[in-house]
Amino acid sequence: MDEDGFTLRDRTVCVVGLGLMGGSLALALRDRVAALTGVDVDPVTRAAALERGIVSRAADDLTLAREADVVVLATPVRTIIRLVGEIGPFLRPGALLFDIGSVKGPVVEAMNALPEAVGAVGGHPMCGKAEAGLRHAEAALYEGAPFVLCRTERSTEVALSIAGAIVNAVGARMIVMDAGWHDRAVAFISHLPYALSAALALTAGTYAATDPLAWSLAASGFRDTSRLAGSDPLMMADILLTNADAVLETLDAARGSLEELSALIRRGDPEALIAYLERVQQIRHDWERQRS
Repeated sequence: MDEDGFTLRDRTVCVVGLGLMGGSLALALRDRVAALTGVDVDPVTRAAALERGIVSRAADDLTLAREADVVVLATPVRTIIRLVGEIGPFLRPGALLFDIGSVKGPVVEAMNALPEAVGAVGGHPMCGKAEAGLRHAEAALYEGAPFVLCRTERSTEVALSIAGAIVNAVGARMIVMDAGWHDRAVAFISHLPYALSAALALTAGTYAATDPLAWSLAASGFRDTSRLAGSDPLMMADILLTNADAVLETLDAARGSLEELSALIRRGDPEALIAYLERVQQIRHDWERQRS
């Protein structure tokens, strides 16, 4: 029995999308549920999931969802939205549809149109890696991570209890919040960092194309700040497009911060520049203290 009183051990879970996030979720759940099946359009991924014992059965369509008590959508966000619109006839009454996409507003809106007999909760685990694919999946990926749950019009108490049991089972920390609030917040603390990392990589790469020695000088600073630029382009394009309004707001804010920094450098005022950098440093220290 999980902490919230709901047990997963007699339930069948179907994970749709066996990439990094879906594969890691499946690895974390496989010994905690009655049966775990998987859906993926890539035959190599399906074969690997079966060979590694991550799932007991695998398919390239939604037929396995008919037998599941819980269906988790772990594909790119736009695919999640499409699947929510298609999966209703495959879900048994009382089943839970859950997703782990990085944008919640349009997913929750799509879930609101599901049959009333189906439970649905939006989810977003705040974890991951720059690398993509099942080969990088690991059961410990979710441990200690914040895991956001967003209510929908189909979020019954039972549905929320099941979703909470999944969060507990993978060792994450549950946070319940409104979908719109979530999307604006993650635009600043998750999607903007990717956009800035991508801009850095492109800017440095454009320069390095004219200076062959540049890459030989790149060390930990470039490595750390450009890490997110190595994220899966399909996944990130879906995130940026489905959360476009909030992402554009963050880019405007970042542009303002860069313009402020540029102005301080042009002025050549050491005291003003140091004050700006000390303010930035303090923000970073405050975040680190909050995490501990």
